[in-house]
Amino acid sequence: MSKEVLRTIIELATAAFGLVAALAWNAAIQALFEAVLPQAGDLVAKFAYAIVVTIIAVVVIMRLGRLAERMGLGEDRS
Repeated sequence: MSKEVLRTIIELATAAFGLVAALAWNAAIQALFEAVLPQAGDLVAKFAYAIVVTIIAVVVIMRLGRLAERMGLGEDRS
């Protein structure tokens, strides 16, 4: 098996586990919002949830990007 194929399999497995973790966090955060905002309408709560999760995701992605730059990691796949 070539290194490129192995690298791709590892990346796909990592993405799959990341998706499972994201879905678990999604359920947990939704339950938290339902507990904190039980009187809010379902639509309002979903939009509040989406906004908060988007802000958190943007901050985390930006920080990871800066960390990758500092470590000299790039798009080079050689």
